[in-house]
Amino acid sequence: MDSKNNKVIKIAVVGPESTGKSTMASYLAEKLDTVCVPEYARFYCQNLNKQYTLQDEVNMFYGQLALEEALTSSASNNLLICDTTILTVKIWSDHLFGHTPVEVTDEISLRKYDLYLLMDIDLPWEDDPLRDFPNEREHFMKVWKKELSSIDANYSIVSGLENQRLENGLKAVKSFLINQ
Repeated sequence: MDSKNNKVIKIAVVGPESTGKSTMASYLAEKLDTVCVPEYARFYCQNLNKQYTLQDEVNMFYGQLALEEALTSSASNNLLICDTTILTVKIWSDHLFGHTPVEVTDEISLRKYDLYLLMDIDLPWEDDPLRDFPNEREHFMKVWKKELSSIDANYSIVSGLENQRLENGLKAVKSFLINQ
């Protein structure tokens, strides 16, 4: 890491299901020569058969935190790309169970990201065994905007198809970094 500034800049890629978050996060990490914190829930949920409990959400919360903490020290160029954040746990907990455990909401208020890329719902839905709500992407896009606004997050909406989408995300991050 740069010895002049040891603060790691965190870029979070977030949004509704099937919007290219993982593809974008991996692309950004490669182009910006750093690491990507993967989405812990993708590993955790593989054998749950969509039978989630609130305890599962809490477990995913702790798993995502642990992955982020473990990989922060590997960040190159003082930059860390995160494929989702614990805010996802809040959104799913609220939707599935009507509330979010206090340890999650407390940590959300403390854990800051410098820029969020909110992936737009302009991509066609791609089915995946871990995706649940193909007809509710508009609803979840509104929820993401509300949640990001409620924490006063700095965010950009990333739209476009295929390579254009990836380039739009990279452009948003580079523009943010130039203005740091």
